[in-house]
Amino acid sequence: MSNEERKTDRPLILAIETATRAGGVAVARGENLLAALVGDPEISHSNNLIEMIQRVLSEVGVGLTDVDLFAVAVGPGSCTGLRIGLATVKAFAVHLERKVVGVSTLAAVAHAAGATGGIVSLLQAGRGEVFAQQFSVADGQVNAIDEAQHLTPAAVAEKYSGVGPLTFAGEGARMFERMGSATTRDAIVSPAAVTDASAPLAASIAVLGFTAYLQGKAVAPNDLHAVYVRASDAEINERWQQQKQQQPAQS
Repeated sequence: MSNEERKTDRPLILAIETATRAGGVAVARGENLLAALVGDPEISHSNNLIEMIQRVLSEVGVGLTDVDLFAVAVGPGSCTGLRIGLATVKAFAVHLERKVVGVSTLAAVAHAAGATGGIVSLLQAGRGEVFAQQFSVADGQVNAIDEAQHLTPAAVAEKYSGVGPLTFAGEGARMFERMGSATTRDAIVSPAAVTDASAPLAASIAVLGFTAYLQGKAVAPNDLHAVYVRASDAEINERWQQQKQQQPAQS
């Protein structure tokens, strides 16, 4: 494929999502999804990502060199998973001299929910907490209403109680069905609806990546960065050790 043929409003997009346990990959031509593959939550992304990419490209009948644009989930999500996905995309994009677009994992959750109106995306953040962000979805367009935050389920319930009608989407939505407090559970569910928590995200990464591309948001691979929302456990432990060392010794 020549460089002239690549100058198109409908690029061939390879989308990668490693922010969640299962993850996935997808291939799209512009806004049209061509193929998608969901990963195995029991297998590390470092073990199956390349194989998944090869399989989905083969299904479409193209090779990696045919890809015009890379789209990738930049977070929040698993810190390790995000690093694997971003490192892979950057390596591909540098080698092939392509641009990349980063897509919010929570925006992809809102898009994948298949609902319209107000949607609160929820992803598990570990330690019984969630990443949360509200979006407005209409005609396939996903617009952020607030900033992504790292919250307890109770804090999510307090923040969005009375805001409705809302739809709660994403794997983190399951937590509210297990909460012990009926009052808190009712506050989060009514008048809200809880949609399918297991919707795969790679296809939405491709669609939202194409939208970002049309908006001129494609960047060089070195300008792509993860959005962690909260510090990793290693960073938290390092800060704790530093604070401990700075404390004056007790006599």
